[in-house]
Amino acid sequence: MQTKKKPSGLVTPSGLLKLVVHAAMGVAMGLAFALILMVMDPSGIATLVQQEGNQVAAVGIGTLMLTFGIGAALTRAVFMMTEDD
Repeated sequence: MQTKKKPSGLVTPSGLLKLVVHAAMGVAMGLAFALILMVMDPSGIATLVQQEGNQVAAVGIGTLMLTFGIGAALTRAVFMMTEDD
């Protein structure tokens, strides 16, 4: 007799909602981190943005937001796959 496999937690609607929530949280954290870097200016980022224009700021902030968002979503996916029910 074959046992019926339980579907992965990632496939369910609640699992997808959890992934989206964690991705959104990561994007918000990335935005906050980028803004803190701009305000504190520890390595001259604000000076570079003033010289080069707003496109440099948009690309830098977008990169940080995307990186944090993907990292948070992947972390949640790993936690969901290793969860014991």
